[in-house]
Amino acid sequence: MSEPALISIITPSYNQAAFLEQTLRSVLEQDYPNIEYWVIDGGSTDGSVDIIKRYAPKLAGWVSEADDGQADAINKGFARARGEYIAWLNSDDLYYPGALSEAVRALEANPAAPFVFSDVESIDETGKAFNRMHYGDWGLADLMRFRIIGQPGVFMRRSALRKAGFLDTSYQYILDHHLWLRMAVLGAPCYVPGALWAAARVHPSAKNTAQASGFQPEAERLADWLLKDPRFQPLTRQMQNQIRAGAHRFSAFYLAEAGLPESALLHYARSLNWSPAVALQDWRRILSALASVAGLGALTRKARQARRKRYQADNKAAPRP
Repeated sequence: MSEPALISIITPSYNQAAFLEQTLRSVLEQDYPNIEYWVIDGGSTDGSVDIIKRYAPKLAGWVSEADDGQADAINKGFARARGEYIAWLNSDDLYYPGALSEAVRALEANPAAPFVFSDVESIDETGKAFNRMHYGDWGLADLMRFRIIGQPGVFMRRSALRKAGFLDTSYQYILDHHLWLRMAVLGAPCYVPGALWAAARVHPSAKNTAQASGFQPEAERLADWLLKDPRFQPLTRQMQNQIRAGAHRFSAFYLAEAGLPESALLHYARSLNWSPAVALQDWRRILSALASVAGLGALTRKARQARRKRYQADNKAAPRP
């Protein structure tokens, strides 16, 4: 019987000691029998290196050195990876039990797919789940409209990654979406309905919360790149308005999530101007932002808290790592 395909996991790490051990264990305790795990630390000073050293015997390798940001750290891991399949997991996120086995089965069942992906759950600082991000059978056109796939739930074919190229280190916020687009040109990605492989942690120091305003200029830059890159023709000629609308909707989403409703509404208005159909995919968030600006922020916060409690009650019986 042949050995199962090797899967390489990379964790970029920088001063996330509060969450790092849980991340490491979520990989190392997977039931898949052939894992190569690399940890690429950016010179942490908060005790992260001590945690990595404790788990070093179970790792393929690790480094702790200054880098040029998250994309650079992940690319260092990509360059070391030998697996047929590859993924990265940030140092505050988690894999759920059985994730790697399920992802490998999906990749083997869909040999033309450059990557496969599942839904992703949102968890808080304590690891308590409060939301599930539902995706769909999204292809290249959906990604060009800035339909965003949660990075922790993505597993790639290394051959496709090498064809597409590693992460562009000039992107800090949407480096993953830029990569998914380049990979989706090579073939249709595969969504696995009902699957839940990973959790993304939401906390005050997380990039999508603490630096929400940084997403907007990168989204506009990515839209410009899409419209100029010949790989995306002729779709870009047909979708110019949808691409622009998607970039503004994407920016508005993160601004709204970070508690900046006025800025979010500005970008929702621009999105509506380019394509109402794209903008109104976020109609609930638009209404919530309007309510906050109208002085009803307390009500919207209560409604959000009620949704979280309802989600937690509905999913209380679900297994968690």
